[in-house]
Amino acid sequence: MLNIVKNEILAPYTTMKIGPAAEFFTIVKNRKDVLEAITWAKANKKKIMILGGGSNTLVTKKIKGLVIKNEIKGLDIVEKNKDYALIEGGSGEIWSKFVNFAVTHDLYGAENLFLIPGTVGAAPVQNIGAYGVELKDIFFHLKAIELKTGAEKIFSLVDCDFSYRSSAFKKELKNQYLILSVTLKLSRTPDWKLDYGSIKENLTLKGIVKPNLKNIIAVIQEIRNSKLPNPATLPNSGSFFQNPIISSIKFKKLLKKYPDIPNWPSGKNEVKLSAGWMIERVGLKGKKFGPLGMYEKQALVLVNYNNASAGQVLNFIKKVKAAVYKEFKITLKEEVNIL
Repeated sequence: MLNIVKNEILAPYTTMKIGPAAEFFTIVKNRKDVLEAITWAKANKKKIMILGGGSNTLVTKKIKGLVIKNEIKGLDIVEKNKDYALIEGGSGEIWSKFVNFAVTHDLYGAENLFLIPGTVGAAPVQNIGAYGVELKDIFFHLKAIELKTGAEKIFSLVDCDFSYRSSAFKKELKNQYLILSVTLKLSRTPDWKLDYGSIKENLTLKGIVKPNLKNIIAVIQEIRNSKLPNPATLPNSGSFFQNPIISSIKFKKLLKKYPDIPNWPSGKNEVKLSAGWMIERVGLKGKKFGPLGMYEKQALVLVNYNNASAGQVLNFIKKVKAAVYKEFKITLKEEVNIL
């Protein structure tokens, strides 16, 4: 029988180690648990909130209703031919374990996404991305349960309406489904994407001319560990802000004033900029404000150095956004979900 507890403090379940209590809280490990939790919430007229690895969530107030902690596990190859394979991961699995599963089976396409914090179920919600690859590039489908009815549904690539760090599950379908599993379509032959970030440079420094999967994830691990703090020792949520996307016209004006501003093409007549570079430019990289600060090695990472409160985080976010807007006339958007 499902164990539902009252007034569970959520801070230990988030990588920021911040969060008041949930009115009710439970952990689900399979489809049966999910349906039982939905039935309980209906009977008690409680709203449901889903919590995965807590790496992309800032809880700022007590959560009314039932918080469901997703721990649905499982990794499997569900189809394989000479060209590609479909691999399925339970939504409560750690994302990097899923990528490692692909690498172990010599499947290509997910390697650039190695070491992104969070769970498999959170990946499509955010349309996670790194080093020039986004989840949508390797996504096949996902299975989810509608929280209102308990009905199971399969969502295709088109159904998910992926965009930069967003999906239907962050917009029109927000809080309506619990994702059970995610299936990726991965190639059986390499198609490396190494030009984004310093992957190619690091491979060259190591004398690796013809890389393999293990080389690439080793380099990515090295790069990420050199720039990103371990949440176990320095609580953080990874990249706190999205890289802004602006029009080509606005970019040309910015380029005149900031000729060294990092930029990448992003769709038709749009350009993606580096939020981290902007935060560093306004002098906030490595600066501490009480118990908070933007990390010294990566300005995009907001670090909870010493038991910060949710209110302190919210005030600090405003400070960062105001400084960037004053300098660049660009409003940063949070990548982290603020509840």
